Amino acid sequence: MPPNITWRKRASGFHSYEWGYTYGPPMAVAPLPNVRAVLDYAVTEIPRSKILLGVPNYGYDWPLPFVQSTTRAQSISNQRGIELAIRYGIPIQFDETAQSPHFDYTDALGTEHTVWFEDARSMDAKLRLIAEYGLLGAGYWNLMRPFSQTWLVLASLFDIVFPT
Repeated sequence: MPPNITWRKRASGFHSYEWGYTYGPPMAVAPLPNVRAVLDYAVTEIPRSKILLGVPNYGYDWPLPFVQSTTRAQSISNQRGIELAIRYGIPIQFDETAQSPHFDYTDALGTEHTVWFEDARSMDAKLRLIAEYGLLGAGYWNLMRPFSQTWLVLASLFDIVFPT
């Protein structure tokens, strides 16, 4: 049997993100209370030892004002979120409830924006749910956007094992 089929029988991955999304209103990609709600339900249907928590590795930059079905946020890397805050001299805020960083800025054309993304604090909050819920582990979306904080947080919390 191919390894990917065997792996699928042993684990179920949950996308606990995309609450903030391209055509939706500005908000955290994976607010912690929403992630918890997904997990609270998942553990009633699937053995905890088979659940992989989906963790986002990206953010969104929304132009304002937000207009439903019209406004389109740009998907950005977490690093790009930090770079935008530095470029515009804007302090990064941290939403304690959502456990996510965000900030607002005005671009060179005068358009206001809201940015939500992930950082070490938000990743730490999500990854700690693995032990709290007794889950198998986590999977990241999207690793094609390098972000050094990802690996620092992972290495501080877990022994990283690659399937053989």
